[in-house]
Amino acid sequence: MNEAIALMKRHRSIRRYKSEAIPLEHVRLAVEAGQAASTSSAIQSYCVIHVTDGLKRKKLAELTGPQEQVRRAGAFFVVCGDTRRHRLLCAREGRAYEARMEAFLLAVIDATLFAQNMALALESQGYGVCYIGGLRSQLFEVERVLTPPEGVYPLFGMCAGVADESPMERPRLGAEAVLFENKYPDDESMLGMIEAYDERYARYIERREGAGRGWSGSMTKKFAEARRVDVGEYYRSKGADFS
Repeated sequence: MNEAIALMKRHRSIRRYKSEAIPLEHVRLAVEAGQAASTSSAIQSYCVIHVTDGLKRKKLAELTGPQEQVRRAGAFFVVCGDTRRHRLLCAREGRAYEARMEAFLLAVIDATLFAQNMALALESQGYGVCYIGGLRSQLFEVERVLTPPEGVYPLFGMCAGVADESPMERPRLGAEAVLFENKYPDDESMLGMIEAYDERYARYIERREGAGRGWSGSMTKKFAEARRVDVGEYYRSKGADFS
């Protein structure tokens, strides 16, 4: 195992942080590392908003859960898909912007690849990180805080800072449940692999919370009802075309 893989395997989501800001030079270095990620045809359809205003941080902490780490972490970032640049270029040439669903999907993929590189760069500098999907819980309210222009899509947040906790490793599905040769396995095989994972996951939850529960039950509960139902409406309001 080399050091890059070891760094990735040491990842833990950090939710408690010491009250130390991240120097701007460390932030910039992480962003530049993020920019080194692959991007489809060099479109670079992402941006990141470094939220340094205390009142905005407090409001975003409320809107994301509330999640107090959004306010307390050494830094908080909002990762966005960014099609604004391409729209401006089309407008400058007098051409319509007609990229549609493919452009939105590319922006989401590009932004995610960028963010993961950025997270690894922060972790390599000794910081902890935590992605904040709760940013999408109240996107129209987030809009009022960040006021992004048309074509810029806030996707998720990222806390970063000096960790004030050492969480246990959360077990993942076995590699056999995600790595397949030539074709996807049959449903019976997949369910068998999930059952094996459930046992490991329940032991982890029991150590962490004192009462075990399997992964499959948590996932069934999570996906058996619609959540964040206005996400599509919000992104359409920012110019996304899902056709």
